[in-house]
Amino acid sequence: MNDPPEETEQAAAAPIDAGEGLRARKLEGVGEIDAAEWDACAGIENPFLTHAFFRAVEQSGSACPETGWLAQHLVLEDADGTAQAIMPLYLKGHSQGEFVFDHGWADALSRAGGRYYPKLFAGVPFTPVPGPRLLVRPDAAPSPEAVRAALIETARGAVERYHVSSLHVVFPIREEWEALGGEGFLQRTGVQFHWKNEGYADFEAFLATLASRKRKQIRRERRDALADGIRIKTLSGAEIEERHWDALFNCYQATSEEKWGTPYLTREFFSMLGEALADRVVLVMAFENGQPIAGALNLRSRDRLYGRNWGCLAPRPFLHFECCYYRAIDYAIEHGLKVVEAGVQGGHKLIRGYRPVATYSAHWIAHPSLRDAVANFLERETEQVDYEIEGLERYTPFRKAGTNT
Repeated sequence: MNDPPEETEQAAAAPIDAGEGLRARKLEGVGEIDAAEWDACAGIENPFLTHAFFRAVEQSGSACPETGWLAQHLVLEDADGTAQAIMPLYLKGHSQGEFVFDHGWADALSRAGGRYYPKLFAGVPFTPVPGPRLLVRPDAAPSPEAVRAALIETARGAVERYHVSSLHVVFPIREEWEALGGEGFLQRTGVQFHWKNEGYADFEAFLATLASRKRKQIRRERRDALADGIRIKTLSGAEIEERHWDALFNCYQATSEEKWGTPYLTREFFSMLGEALADRVVLVMAFENGQPIAGALNLRSRDRLYGRNWGCLAPRPFLHFECCYYRAIDYAIEHGLKVVEAGVQGGHKLIRGYRPVATYSAHWIAHPSLRDAVANFLERETEQVDYEIEGLERYTPFRKAGTNT
């Protein structure tokens, strides 16, 4: 892991003039701002943007200086010191836990004799969930639009103030992505898979919209997942106890070590999440002979369910699909949620009713030659992503118009 040089940690220490009667300052942790003030900018609809979530991920030791995440959250304040806008921002010496991959860009600059790390990352650690990244109070003065423009300009200037190579705004909403592109950020697209609730009465009603062969496949997978007496519980709020977090962490750790070598999230993170956001947590646990063997962590908003972490001690046929995808659909239908966001990757999600959607990121790169090279790359990549989404739509499992199979 590359550690940021000492001088970058001291950059932008003093408040600066951000224009529009605003002053910009940095927070070296979400604990340096009152929760109500943060949430007034971020809102509470998306659980991953709340003060409580950032507090859990930072103060649990998951995203902290020791793991290469140096919080430098950018806050714009009015003359009274009230936050008008926030950009969740981290100074990083690596690209782990971001889900928008730029390792090739780093290698290219290194081969050319440059230094890609440290860089600035604007987003939510370990969380590929789309949502606002320019967190502006709805009543921001002089206007939300002017404050957002000041936030973008101040963030872009942070690249020079911190003496870093670049700033990467990851998984913003499309409106922000377009605004950033209008300010000269390079625009990138990606693909995720989301399930959409068309007002289904139950899971069988959803299955009825699929081709016959896919209906049979999903029914068989759900049946086989529960073979050998496996039992599944969906827990939320006060139903979740520390023993459930123990079990989930053990499963998560086993799977993380198998795939990546080191799990990102600490055991304390899950307890802090449960303490602060239990009513937003939807935990799917699988048991065999009364012992937990797998778990899937989801968070919910008013109309969405966000699938996040999965872990399994002992692989079982189709158990992953049942816990992560089918139970999520069950929950969304039962609670009237409109969308299930299943995260990155996933041709296997496509045939289970999750459809491809575009995701976005925006990148400000200071090095002129690297910027030009990345711009050329992104032009070609965007065409490929558009073609991929169009192609994937043709392979969804839904019945074609005018057919009964």
